[in-house]
Amino acid sequence: MKVVVTGCAGFIGTNFTNYWLDTYTEDIVVGVDCLTYAANIPALFELKKRKTFKFYKTNICDRQEIERIFLAEAPDVVINFAAESHVDRSIENSRIFVETNVLGTQTLLDVCLKYGVKRFHQVSTDEVYGDLPLDTEDMFSECSLLKPSSPYSASKAAADLLVLSYFRTHGLSVSVSRSANNYGKYQHTEKLIPKVVAYALNNREFPTYGNGLNIRDWIHVDDHCSAIDMIIRNASPGSVYNVGGGNLLPNISLIKEILRLMNKSEDLIAFVPDREGHDRKYALNCSKLITELGWKPQVDFSAGLKETILWYKDKA
Repeated sequence: MKVVVTGCAGFIGTNFTNYWLDTYTEDIVVGVDCLTYAANIPALFELKKRKTFKFYKTNICDRQEIERIFLAEAPDVVINFAAESHVDRSIENSRIFVETNVLGTQTLLDVCLKYGVKRFHQVSTDEVYGDLPLDTEDMFSECSLLKPSSPYSASKAAADLLVLSYFRTHGLSVSVSRSANNYGKYQHTEKLIPKVVAYALNNREFPTYGNGLNIRDWIHVDDHCSAIDMIIRNASPGSVYNVGGGNLLPNISLIKEILRLMNKSEDLIAFVPDREGHDRKYALNCSKLITELGWKPQVDFSAGLKETILWYKDKA
């Protein structure tokens, strides 16, 4: 197959591109990325050395350029990782989030429709569901209402609905995955785990929102990649799947564990005023993906976290 991966220089996009090239050695991966501040240029440089990878520096909002790529490459599958993803940045300025996450997705959908792409997959987030009370055992299913809290999650929810509307209205073969918090190599240092590691390496106090009790589910990026692969190859058109690791932790517990593994004092934790509209808890019910497609996460969280910390320390 020929596979277009948008956002190929981002955290999950980089890992997925490497995963696909390693797993399906006869396939061609066409990477598309506009190389924002969050792009991992060294990782992209390594990807460019691979014979079955091609790269285009393009913004997914640029209809003319996207059409030029599709006309030249005739992709079978398009996987959309391209997104503005940092909640704090979306609170400060939401416009770029709407442009990239919504209008960019619309551009891709229109061009997929025009050029007969066999499957469009939208990579989304558990944040589209909003949050849960800290003391509940409830979990979000694919049928849960979408109640996004931030401009970022609202833009992702809008994109999800747009993708599904193209299945209903135009018959475009689409699928959507909503993932828990990813961790692993190549993640930008604005994100929690690499940020804690970076601060700890420099013995800097780490600013922790509120009381740090907000709960997140964590999944290793390799497990996320395998789930997307399984969905693309086996899911019915129009399907939505939750993808979680089952590793629910309060932020403060995760921060303390990273400091412990790095032999750093908890005195480096500095509590700061909470983020506006800060979601309390995310928890995903992934039984649909497990039951229908037979997927299960493979990476043990403790081992994966240690490996991830070592990777960032080596790159520091």
